[in-house]
Amino acid sequence: MIADLVLIGFGNVARRFVRLIDERRRALERDFNVSFRIIGIATRRHGAAADASGIDGCAAARLVDHGGSLASLPGRIDDTALPGADQCIAVLAQSRADIRVVVETTTLDIVSGQPAIDHVRLGLAHGCHVVTANKGPAAFAYLELSDMAAARTLSFLFEGAVMDGIPVFNLVRETMPSVEILGFRGVVNSTTNHILTALEGGQDFADALSEMQMAGIAEADASLDLEGWDAAAKAAVLANVFMDAGITPRDVARSGVSPECADRARNARAHGRRLRLVASGARGSLPAVELVELAQDDLLAGLRGTANALVLDTDTLGKVAITQLDGGLLHTAYALLSDLLTIARSAAAARK
Repeated sequence: MIADLVLIGFGNVARRFVRLIDERRRALERDFNVSFRIIGIATRRHGAAADASGIDGCAAARLVDHGGSLASLPGRIDDTALPGADQCIAVLAQSRADIRVVVETTTLDIVSGQPAIDHVRLGLAHGCHVVTANKGPAAFAYLELSDMAAARTLSFLFEGAVMDGIPVFNLVRETMPSVEILGFRGVVNSTTNHILTALEGGQDFADALSEMQMAGIAEADASLDLEGWDAAAKAAVLANVFMDAGITPRDVARSGVSPECADRARNARAHGRRLRLVASGARGSLPAVELVELAQDDLLAGLRGTANALVLDTDTLGKVAITQLDGGLLHTAYALLSDLLTIARSAAAARK
């Protein structure tokens, strides 16, 4: 099978993603009978390009790594006016590939989830599957977009929105049929967990944040991490998907992490406890993101550095914990690949 892709957003995650599918190309063809071809890339700062015959994703990544413009890529649609997101999706809609997918990785907008929501809508309206690592669409418009996808027999997938590539939504969807999620509790933001771990060990706040920025783990706007918005968006996604909450991140009570947390973090550790930023929610109530001092034997207290964990409270299986011991660009890039393979497997099954 041939899967044509259009990338909307080409930041750290998307560039790692194109390198990942290039690294795994032979294995993907051998094990899943699928070959991925990038035919469009749209960015906010580096221009856009589309070519129905294919674009060298790794060459585009190298170009952007060095601050270049996609205008220098060969084979673009129009020599005078490079296509943007809408034009790239329109090109994808004309593709005769077996699978057509919009890969959306723009940055989170905490006010309205835009323009990512419109990108998802447009992709689905053009008959394309959509995968995204952006929390915005599921945090602000999950019911609308999932209904829109189902009505068109398309996929709207977002495994990378929470805990990077660790299967959260796949786990429930594929391995917990008929199980009802009653609530959740977890540490879901790597940047703030790294900072709190560093603070309790005596490290400077600014240095700890800088490490996350240098690694490309912190949000492009670090205030989204520090003020608890990233965790609130993830809490909204979890509540919307698992408990039909119909909320947005604005409905989530939240706390954040600041240099003033240093004394509290060190004091908690001195008394055998750990300070962690915990997102939690229960069916029938609004989620919250709170700084909590946890007992030493609490699963979440043991998380160090970029480690995350999510505990799902279920009606049938009790409490199920999912733990990610480290995180990074590769993990989020893999989440996109995982969603693409979910689509490819479904397409293969439909053809039998």
